[in-house]
Amino acid sequence: MPNHRESVTALGAPAAIGPYVQAVRTERMLYCSGQIALHPETGELVGTTAAEQAGRCLESLAAVCAAAGATLADAVKVTVYLTDMADFTSVNEVYASFFETDPPARVAIAVAGLPRGAIVELDAIVALPSA
Repeated sequence: MPNHRESVTALGAPAAIGPYVQAVRTERMLYCSGQIALHPETGELVGTTAAEQAGRCLESLAAVCAAAGATLADAVKVTVYLTDMADFTSVNEVYASFFETDPPARVAIAVAGLPRGAIVELDAIVALPSA
């Protein structure tokens, strides 16, 4: 792999379910792959509501950030994918609990479907703290 980018793997997040890595780190940025609500140890989908699944997605993103030396508070942009925009409000409530002050830029998109029957997926772009 070129030395200007490095794959990041976090034990507290589920393993990738396809040909991708949990995140790629560059000198100053972390590009996190989308996270669906998979249990980090079993790989099974958890949560029956969009709010529960969003919480698990954010916990996984937090673990990926930590593995790269950052936190979710360092996120500059998050994308939320929802299979039903009727879940927007409940997901916002959970999301707000992870970003109580100075939240990142965000996009919320309705999608026709997500892997493994998930109803929520989140990804993030994170600014890495200076070394």
